[in-house]
Amino acid sequence: MLLKYRSDYQKIAMGLMSLLPSFKDWDRLQRELAWYQGGDDRTLFLWKDQYDDFAGVLGTERQSNYVIVRLVGLMPDKQSTANVWQMLDQLATMVPQQRIMGTLATSHIIAKWEFHHGQNHLDRPTTDSGQ
Repeated sequence: MLLKYRSDYQKIAMGLMSLLPSFKDWDRLQRELAWYQGGDDRTLFLWKDQYDDFAGVLGTERQSNYVIVRLVGLMPDKQSTANVWQMLDQLATMVPQQRIMGTLATSHIIAKWEFHHGQNHLDRPTTDSGQ
């Protein structure tokens, strides 16, 4: 289950984010967390697994017709394609009218997820540049 970040989840969020290579630096991690809190178009989600344990983090940025997945991270023992796809499935359910896209770092994950769901670049709306 995806839950929107709240301040009482700060330690959990920081712990999950610190598992990602780009957030090993404490100051960088704090700036990223503050960035997600700094605008209505940005959302940090925490993901609970089937045992109701916090096991992942998903960072998004909303645009007019799409949502950009900026970061995806899972606990080491929960790292599986199935868990990532569960997170993305739940995000897609939350934003049914918007297309889910990735950054340079996450686009390969989104492409695999789309392919798994039978979507491809030909199914994209004509307003999408395909990039």
